[in-house]
Amino acid sequence: MTSRMHDSLSQTTELRPFGQLVTAAGKQVSLADVVIDTLLEAVSAAKVVVLRGYRLLDPAELEAYCRMAGEILQWNFGAVLDLDVRDDPQNYLFDAGDVPFHWDGAFANKVPRFFLFQCVQGSPAGAGGETVCCDTTAVYREAPEELRALWHRTTVSYRTDKLAHYGGLLTAPLLSSHPTTGETTIRYAEPLDPARYRNPLFLTLDGISPEEAVLVMDDLRTRLHDPRYCYSHSWQTGDIVVVENHGLLHGRNGFTGSTERHLQRIQII
Repeated sequence: MTSRMHDSLSQTTELRPFGQLVTAAGKQVSLADVVIDTLLEAVSAAKVVVLRGYRLLDPAELEAYCRMAGEILQWNFGAVLDLDVRDDPQNYLFDAGDVPFHWDGAFANKVPRFFLFQCVQGSPAGAGGETVCCDTTAVYREAPEELRALWHRTTVSYRTDKLAHYGGLLTAPLLSSHPTTGETTIRYAEPLDPARYRNPLFLTLDGISPEEAVLVMDDLRTRLHDPRYCYSHSWQTGDIVVVENHGLLHGRNGFTGSTERHLQRIQII
């Protein structure tokens, strides 16, 4: 994969439990030097690809680069979202707490295939704020048969106020089929307790009994966070992380130290 991606790539390291770290050799090259279709092919296989040692692109360059791979998801702010901790955040994405698991585009007209982060400013070691990705295909594959049968019957309704760039009402099956691989995936956004989060997310589970709904939510709270299924990324300045959105859920650990971290995110449909 290294030679097919770009001649300047010097090393590809396997991450655990999934993902790949690709480090540029010699002098710094640009993300624009990487053929995006080849990059996304690598992400499809590895689920997460981390590029390190590449010059970041400005927002206009980043949008033009990603547009070569397909349509870009547009929001009221445009295509590129600045993710940083703010003094008066309207949304929990912009405060110092954790971000529970979810998938991108749940409240959008289209669900992106991939999303890309650029790290403009990283975090000191031990400051928290790690991005965590869960491989739901592995979670489903290794779950007991009786639990999978219960999941197949479950539909989830979500409700949250639109305080930032997303929100509203959504009803979707708990399980879905990956549009490329056909694997069974889990599409689940964890509930947001109004006592802890600025814009709570309320869930209703249908197709199963109330007792089974409690069981499903309690089990997912543990199963999705099992380290066997989760890759946790500690951000360094200049990191570029590309994530496959259909098979993974993602979230963020809360900050325990400096909150100076600044990411930029764009989503490819």
